[in-house]
Amino acid sequence: MITRSALIAAVMWAESAIAQSDPASAARAAVAQLEQATVSLQQAESARDRVRALTGTIQAYEAGLVAMRDGLRKAATREAQLSRQLQAREGEISRLLGVLQTIGTASPPVLLLHPAGALGSARSGMILAEVTPALQGRADQLRSDLQEVQTLRMLQKNAASTLQEGLAGVQQARADLSKAVANRTDLPRRFTEDPVRTAILISSVETLDGFASGLSQISGSPIPPSDAEIDEQKGEVALPVQGLLLHRAGEADAAGVVRSGILVATRPRALVTAPTAATIRYRGPLLDLGNVVILEPQRDTLFVLSGLAEVFGDTGQVVPAGAPVGLMGGEIPEIGAILSLSGDGAGAERSETLYIEVREDGRPVDPETWFRTDKDG
Repeated sequence: MITRSALIAAVMWAESAIAQSDPASAARAAVAQLEQATVSLQQAESARDRVRALTGTIQAYEAGLVAMRDGLRKAATREAQLSRQLQAREGEISRLLGVLQTIGTASPPVLLLHPAGALGSARSGMILAEVTPALQGRADQLRSDLQEVQTLRMLQKNAASTLQEGLAGVQQARADLSKAVANRTDLPRRFTEDPVRTAILISSVETLDGFASGLSQISGSPIPPSDAEIDEQKGEVALPVQGLLLHRAGEADAAGVVRSGILVATRPRALVTAPTAATIRYRGPLLDLGNVVILEPQRDTLFVLSGLAEVFGDTGQVVPAGAPVGLMGGEIPEIGAILSLSGDGAGAERSETLYIEVREDGRPVDPETWFRTDKDG
């Protein structure tokens, strides 16, 4: 005979620690993001300002791919959690099914009989009436968990094609953006660079300090002073790339080198944009810094971005906030590698690094006095 306490104990389940967000919903939302980015890419073809349209499209793709990876990671974690819970509760599930089957198949006279007579039968009926809803509730929860496992596995199975389409879309958008920037003629020009003067300056300096202090020499005529003023944006400027802060100013990097700027880990081929409206004071290879873009958002202030694979725009142009200034390097991982990385959440997919240095009145200052670095993109 099953006592009341034993029966209740048989149907008590350990509550699972579930994240606030629903992994399945998050993955579906990411798919919708990527689909919308595809629509935006098609619309960008006829947009009046193709550069702006394609920049927004690439950022939408990047955000959608990040959300997709995050959604898949949560889905994989949730699916593994549910699978472990179901395996650990196999015994309880069997007992639950047995009890439900007994209740469902026993004839009414058997249910009403009790060795203690009518009073015992009444008490047994009261206990059964109290316990049956709990049994049904646990059975419903089990059914829901099994359905969630199936849904999560299906999402992960279909993720490869979704990621493939998203990666193809963003690659096309990047190629289109490079062409659109090259054909752009609507930006104001503050000065015209003299390639010979620039080459002489580069050959005569050995440090970024030296190059930055000689920037006025790269034009054949005096460079008009900037009348822009952005001091009120200090501390609120968004990073020019989606990424994760890797090293702060003054911290040694993996090679033990201490720099005045910050290092941001990004995904391969990430888009780099102008954080504010600014003049391009220089763009191209420089010393051992790789491709560099130096922006002047206001007088005596420089944003130095280095480590790019491609740089956009021309020296002397004044670009609006959010304008594309380059792309990070690296190789896009294969679909299998992306799905594998999605399962661990270790951030290993951020293989590229962008170095950001801010200079005021000829001296480097902590970039975090300008940029918000508390959020992962």
